[in-house]
Amino acid sequence: MNPLSITCFLHLLLLSVVTDAFSLLPRKAHVSVYNDLGSGTDLIVHCKSKDNDIGEQHLGYGNYFEFSFRPSIFQNTLFHCTFQWNGITHWFDIYVEMRDKPLCRECVWNIKADGPCLTNYDLCLPWYS
Repeated sequence: MNPLSITCFLHLLLLSVVTDAFSLLPRKAHVSVYNDLGSGTDLIVHCKSKDNDIGEQHLGYGNYFEFSFRPSIFQNTLFHCTFQWNGITHWFDIYVEMRDKPLCRECVWNIKADGPCLTNYDLCLPWYS
């Protein structure tokens, strides 16, 4: 082999290794939270994980916010949120990787008075508090 062929081969090999390494990273997950509490009811949402604080969001009825993240390779990603409206406070794990990864990469939650509901899966869960 001539030097140019060896160089081309090594570059292709390096490109293949780098591409394979990036394919091992989990794809991004997206979470959307909709205020479905009813007309005239504002919702305050504060979501965070062990490492990321999304911050407090103020949502009028029908409004939403969303955030994205790359789940852990250890499949232990967890985001929990507190929800406040009309003097009521509840909390809920809005993203649990072992629960949600098989269901959705685009997880859309409608927040209702009796608990959050995962859109398109007809899955409504109770509040933790």
